[in-house]
Amino acid sequence: MGTLHAPRTIPTTPPATNKKKNLNPRCPKPRTRFGFLVSCGLSLVWAFALMALVLVAPALARDTVHIVGSSTVFPFSQAVAEEFTGLTEFSAPVVESTGTGGGFKLFCSGIGAATPDVTGASRLMKDSEKELCVENGVASVTEVRFGFDGLSIATSQEAQPLALTPRQIFLALAAEVPQDGNWIANPFSRWNEVDASLPNEEIIVFGPPPTSGTRDAFLELAVVPGCDSFAETKSLDKETRKQRCHRLRSDGPFIEAGENDNLIVQRLVSDPRAVGIFGLSFLEENRDKLRGVAVNGVEPSFETVRDRSYPLVRPLLVYVKNAHREVIPGLEDFVAAFVDEWAIGESGYLLERGLVPLEATARAETQEVALSAKPLF
Repeated sequence: MGTLHAPRTIPTTPPATNKKKNLNPRCPKPRTRFGFLVSCGLSLVWAFALMALVLVAPALARDTVHIVGSSTVFPFSQAVAEEFTGLTEFSAPVVESTGTGGGFKLFCSGIGAATPDVTGASRLMKDSEKELCVENGVASVTEVRFGFDGLSIATSQEAQPLALTPRQIFLALAAEVPQDGNWIANPFSRWNEVDASLPNEEIIVFGPPPTSGTRDAFLELAVVPGCDSFAETKSLDKETRKQRCHRLRSDGPFIEAGENDNLIVQRLVSDPRAVGIFGLSFLEENRDKLRGVAVNGVEPSFETVRDRSYPLVRPLLVYVKNAHREVIPGLEDFVAAFVDEWAIGESGYLLERGLVPLEATARAETQEVALSAKPLF
């Protein structure tokens, strides 16, 4: 059975007492919560934020870890929560899929038991989100990069095989496209209008909303490279280029499907014409129903994401609110469980959910950052 981190072994049965144990070998067992902060070398600002949290705790008390954020990270957070619940004495964590952007908004809304402890993300936190955190008193946050994921484009197994390039993806889904040296509203409604080599089928693509990190990643990895392949883009100034290359069409072919990727899977199964965009884990879980769409001739799979031959690869992250670590019961242990080798290692159980693991050196760095509460800001 795995360990959260040596030398402590996770008990297979809950202990008789609910007393919390110190699981972080880098810090001595604290005499007080504030003593823990100082002994671990954390900032005094962090300590005062925690003091404020402790003072309001009686009114806002809860005994469960609360995780929000990315729909892509959701299956991994959920799996860790299930293992954590089965192997520790703490209450089952509450895991919600709110989207990356929605998760950051909730996470950065303040400190206190009414706010989340952890948020998952399929992209890095933006400067504007860091500023929101600081403005609301979230003065110390740890960024934990725990693996990689492929951004999948998929169809039903009943659909005609489809292979795309970033240029074709841009022409199918951008709000405006270049034509004869000008930019015009996207006129294409069928795939063979984009490129004669593609099927004579209506363009129907279900994808994530603007609050989703998956959408941000899709734009940066698939749409923008396609936009940049046109000579007309090279003469654009920075702001105009952003408007042309980052804006998806809203006239019907691209359909925002919300933050629940399982709903996209259902749409693809029910309509063989439809194409969906979501994380690799959802494709892997539904290989009996779905087929991956090759991008630049490479299909999405665990192997092609790991060797980086598949072009749509992005990091997976969780962000931890450090002021909650020694106040919310089980949070320290949950963070330790998330970065344990049993979860994210070469044979970790999260690989069954589609996680592509970090290299050994990068994993060790991630574990150090997570367990020592190294602040991003």
